[in-house]
Order: sequence, then structure tokens, then C-alpha cells
Amino acid sequence: MAEKKSEFEVIIAGGGPAGLSAVLWCAELGLNAILLEKEPEFGGQLLHTHNAIGNYLGIEAHNGHDLRDLFLQQIENLQGVKRITGAEIVEADLIGKNIKLADGTVYSSRAIFISTGVQRRKLNVPGEEEFYGRGVLESGVKALEEVRGKTVVIVGGGDAALENAVILSKTAARIYVVHRRDHFSARREFVKHANETENIEIVFDTQIKEITGREGVDGIELKHLSSGNSSRIQTDFVLIRIGVEPNTELFREQIDLDSGGFIKIDAHCATSISGVYAGGDVANPVAKSISTSAGNGASAAKAILRQLSADSLADINM
Repeated sequence: MAEKKSEFEVIIAGGGPAGLSAVLWCAELGLNAILLEKEPEFGGQLLHTHNAIGNYLGIEAHNGHDLRDLFLQQIENLQGVKRITGAEIVEADLIGKNIKLADGTVYSSRAIFISTGVQRRKLNVPGEEEFYGRGVLESGVKALEEVRGKTVVIVGGGDAALENAVILSKTAARIYVVHRRDHFSARREFVKHANETENIEIVFDTQIKEITGREGVDGIELKHLSSGNSSRIQTDFVLIRIGVEPNTELFREQIDLDSGGFIKIDAHCATSISGVYAGGDVANPVAKSISTSAGNGASAAKAILRQLSADSLADINM
């Protein structure tokens, strides 16, 4: 397919809360922008948030889908900006401010805002992919009735792992929390609740080697790191919550990243490349939240306006 090139003042890569906020503020500030989202729907991690959301100031939502819908209502009739789903970016020239999509279309701009988000980290063990949706769960909240009276293994030691353990303990017969370290990184209240729940058992210093089964999951094979011994737990379900990794594959050789692969930004969401900004989970290794992402989108749009205005003034004075 022949390349078609379109020019904008701002390209926004990623349609989660940060990207949606950025396109809202670009419209507000009169910046001609395009929002590109590779998935069929906007929303990012909101589409994988199935629990109630009560900590986004001014709004309460039953789940991430509902909050996403409220965001979309707000940007539905924006003027001067364009929004595209199913837009997979295959090449990114950050210095030249060019983005190429899988269909061959090339977009160029004066500034880029990267908000490509994160993806759940995988164990990369046998059975993980094979039994996804057949015992390997996507969400604890969604599976509350499915796991009733059953055994569930949750892998991980952070907030998500412990919170899901507490949630699923309300219907499951038995919960095992398997963690490779000898302590949790989760918030104290989650750890306390898990320790005080009778049907939750903690298995520290242990890794999963394999998820086994036939039609569905029937067990996990374990390796105990301190002793080197192996064991097995019979289980009906597995939920993997071992953190996330940033979607920065296209940018890694061009932009400064931290040791975890997250994009480094300053207080104005500027990156190491002039005219390239980033925000949301892809640039936040510590305090990921919907509020932070939305704030990053607004901050970046304002910073971009200042930069483009300064650049235009400089051109006039040359």
C-alpha cells in the first residue's frame, strides 16, 4: 500500500486516560492533534479494570469501562482533533516526528505525546498461554462466581496479588499466594487482611515452573528457591499478578529509559528528545493511577503549546 502522509501539530500515541486527557486539552488549547490507539477501543488499562473505581476525584464508576465511557462522552464532539482506533504503530521516528502505521499511512507532527501504557508481565512458563481463559484467569473480580468452592493460585507479591487474594477468598474454597521472594511489597493493609483470612495460604520463596492440565488447569509445578526442591499444588485456577512492563519497544533505541524500560520525563512530561513528551503508565514506574495519567495528559498539552508558540516566535524573529 502506498504511503499517505498527513501533518498535525501533535501526534498522541496511545488512547488510555493519558492520551484521552491529552487530546481533550489539545482541543481546549487549539492544537491540531491526532490520537492513535492500536486496539479496537479507547481506554487502555481501564478496559481491564473490573473493580469499582472510587478514587478518581469527582467521579465514581462501577468499573473501568464505565469510567472510560464517561471520558469518551466528554471528548465526543471535540473540534480540531482526530481520533483513530485500530491504528497500530510499526515505526516511530521521534527526532523527525514521524509515525508510520501498519497500513502504510505516515503521520508527521511538530510534537509527539507517548502514552502507550503498559502490559501485564508474564511468567513465560509452559501452560500459561495454553490455558488462558481455561483456568488462567484474566480478572479476579470477574471470576468471583466462577471460582466458588474451587482452589485458586495467585502468583505475585504486590498490591494486585494480595487484593485479588482477599477478593477471591470470599467465594473460593482455598487460595494459595505464591511469591518468589520472602516478603511482600504490597500495602500493609492488604498483607494484614490476607494473613488474617483463614482460607488464604502464603507460599514464599517459590517459583512456578509449569501450569498443567487437560481441558482446563489442574495444577501447578513449583520450585522452592531456598532448598531447590520441587512440589505440586492441585488447583482449578491461576491468576498471575507479577507486575507490568511498559510498551516502549518502538522507542527504546531513541529515547532515555529507566532500568525498567519506562520513559524518563521531567516535571512538564518532556523526554530526552526535544518536542517529544510522555505520560501515563508508560512513564510512571512508581505511582500509576488514573489521576496521574490524566494530569500528565493535561501537563503535556500545555507544555507542547508553550514550546510550539516559542518555536513559531523564534521563526518569525529569524
